[in-house]
Amino acid sequence: MISVGIDVGAKNINIVVLKDTELLGKGAAPSGFEAKDNADKLLNEILEECKISREDINLITATGSGRKDIDFANKKVTDVTAVTKGAISINPNIRTIIDVGAEEGRGIRLDENGKVIDFAVNEKCAAGSGAFVESMSRALEIPITEFGPLSLESDAEIPMNAQCAVFAESEVVSLVHSSTEKKDIAKAITDAIAARISSMIRKVGFESEIAVVGGVAYNVGFIRSIQDHLDREVLIPESPEYISAFGAALMSEN
Repeated sequence: MISVGIDVGAKNINIVVLKDTELLGKGAAPSGFEAKDNADKLLNEILEECKISREDINLITATGSGRKDIDFANKKVTDVTAVTKGAISINPNIRTIIDVGAEEGRGIRLDENGKVIDFAVNEKCAAGSGAFVESMSRALEIPITEFGPLSLESDAEIPMNAQCAVFAESEVVSLVHSSTEKKDIAKAITDAIAARISSMIRKVGFESEIAVVGGVAYNVGFIRSIQDHLDREVLIPESPEYISAFGAALMSEN
């Protein structure tokens, strides 16, 4: 059985193609203003690489904030459903999922059977998302791939407003004007994001094992900080940005 999972986020579209549970192909593209067309184009490109046709697909499941735009999908599932399915399929011992993407952060608590007990979403402020890191990396003229490693070079403790991206950005400007080193500013930013996310996680409750998924999982500075805040080691699955799409593809088999 060939199934497809399409995760349409605010910034990117991630697609996974499975044969039963075996990965055949995957790919990503910007969501843009025409998410449906971009998803359709990306899917065709992946299928071409896999040397299979649209007719070979048994089911397509869409998830993410833009899932309603994917009218060629057979079914649609929520972000929480998809990321939970994807995470526990990789590691059934996972009890807490931290999902941080471009526009929002999400905390999910699971029971011993992998069922969702509670979850919370930080969708009202960019200070707890990857978009904030990207905007700050541009402001500091640091490549986004170097932002996390640079923050690890700092031991400074610089408090920032973790509740609002606008105020936090103003604080960053003030730090730049006061000649604060970029590594210290980078750490202050990752600490602020981790503080906001960890506060959300504590509200829903957490226990090990903890998995961090979404694009921000690549930020080693954020990972260090979230582990410090929660006083727990966290797991980072391979290709963490594809976990929701992978989960959606697995849902297609149900």
